[in-house]
Amino acid sequence: MASDAWISSSMPYLRPVAGGQGDAWGEEAAARGRRGTQRILHAGEVSAPAVVARLLGLDDGDTVVVRRRIMYLDEEPCELTDSYYPAQIAAGTGLAGTAKIRGGAVALLAELGHVGQRIREDVTARMPNAQERELLRTGTEEPVLRLERVVLDGADRAIQADLITMPAQRQRLRYELRMG
Repeated sequence: MASDAWISSSMPYLRPVAGGQGDAWGEEAAARGRRGTQRILHAGEVSAPAVVARLLGLDDGDTVVVRRRIMYLDEEPCELTDSYYPAQIAAGTGLAGTAKIRGGAVALLAELGHVGQRIREDVTARMPNAQERELLRTGTEEPVLRLERVVLDGADRAIQADLITMPAQRQRLRYELRMG
């Protein structure tokens, strides 16, 4: 692993940003003396791909809201992040638009009465497809990590699913779990 690999923890992205300003990605990067930005590629209603339907507990093809983004660290693409929300939660809200959301998506979900209480993440490695290689600026022999995350509320209802693709050589995932 490269010594300059970015160490990522999921926790900052599962709580509203303090003060309702900025975004968790930008704040995490700034705290490490770096610049974290993002570009929204698409936002709106789509038919749920099979993996998203499974994560959200929906039927294949049910309508969901997606926000597709490229995350940048110091102007270099470091992550492709697609966040999906059940349409009954997100349709007609800021989650369905391309504008920045004040305080981030987690804050908006909380305002709408949907607060995450538990997450489940699965991480796999694979070779990227041509579009992923182009967007992430990776070579043909560089694998990617794929993180599938589902956020569940206090009643164990899925409120968000994320599909995140990252160049494996530029990432290190960190998990800290509290016991008891």
